[in-house]
Amino acid sequence: MCGARPDFMKAAPLYRAMRATDTLDPVLIHTGRHFDSAISEDFIAALELPEPDVHLGIGQGSQAWQLAEIIKGMEKALLEVRPWLTVVVGDVSSTLAAALASATLDIPVAHVEAGLRSRDETMPEERNRMLVDRLATYLFTPSADADENLSAEGIPASRVFNVGNVMIDSLDWVLPRLSAAATRARFGVAAGRYGLVTLHRPANVDHPGALRRLIGALAEVADDLPLLFPMHPRARRRIHELGVDLDDTGIKALPPVGYTDFVALLAGASLVLTDSGGIQEEATVLRVPCLTLRDNTERPVTILYGGNELVGRDPERIVTAARRRLRAPSMETGRPPGWDGRAAQRIVDVLAAAAPGTTVETAPTRGGGTHDASDRPPPARMLR
Repeated sequence: MCGARPDFMKAAPLYRAMRATDTLDPVLIHTGRHFDSAISEDFIAALELPEPDVHLGIGQGSQAWQLAEIIKGMEKALLEVRPWLTVVVGDVSSTLAAALASATLDIPVAHVEAGLRSRDETMPEERNRMLVDRLATYLFTPSADADENLSAEGIPASRVFNVGNVMIDSLDWVLPRLSAAATRARFGVAAGRYGLVTLHRPANVDHPGALRRLIGALAEVADDLPLLFPMHPRARRRIHELGVDLDDTGIKALPPVGYTDFVALLAGASLVLTDSGGIQEEATVLRVPCLTLRDNTERPVTILYGGNELVGRDPERIVTAARRRLRAPSMETGRPPGWDGRAAQRIVDVLAAAAPGTTVETAPTRGGGTHDASDRPPPARMLR
């Protein structure tokens, strides 16, 4: 099931790994939650996914409206498809809605990217993550901190599988397929000579005062380093409402860019300033210094292993951190365990063993118990 653009990056390696088995026959459902259809289609094509088997076409609306519409659409789709399992990825409205629809039909749910916590329940994504993890039978985590979060919340270890990060599976898959230098030339930049900005969180773009201060800070950074800003529709709308002309700030505004273009730009950047979770992960692997324009992150592993730094929304702190990073860009980074391009295969190995008709079932039951299988990998540990 996919809803937002990042979902495709998580679903693509899973889809390919499932198709390579004799036991799993994936049906791809696109809720249509992201209303920029051209960019969604670009992500599908770039990741060499087929057209979705089911497209709900939900479109734009409030979170409550989207949840209701996706639940209704998912219920209809699930009744037609009759799957034995629903796999949901990430933490968007589509993730929660699909999990709720599946639970009401007593269809087990597998949550990919389970256990992430920012400790900020004002974030819709945080509420979604917590609720989906309570509904899920299979919880596939990307890092050890996620295992610890689930354990602290009382999730049985028998349902938790530390498999690594499927986002990085897609990143590793696409990197050799890029024409990175040509892409950067098309955007008028050279590797190491620019920074990259993304903003979309409501806390950053929906409050005029906060957004104006962030733009001011970014304009100061742009005095030292040209900044490219592929603009999320929400950010573009809010900046237009402020009456701010980014051309006057030295920040180059871009329309939303596709997956391959974005990875090429990120890989060549000297610095990224973002409020995105996934970009923190990609920057870690690509060894690009990352300043996260938030007070918290559900991905603390990117601080532990990478060059990510939480700088909040204070303009002085942002500018100071950016200038410090530009003076000393080199950093000791490494890939967290399991961020090796094989996370999807680990997930599929668990699900294939649990699929109806297999000889030995090694995964948890709907009620949280376990089947007796001596060769089952240790729960909540990295699956090799």
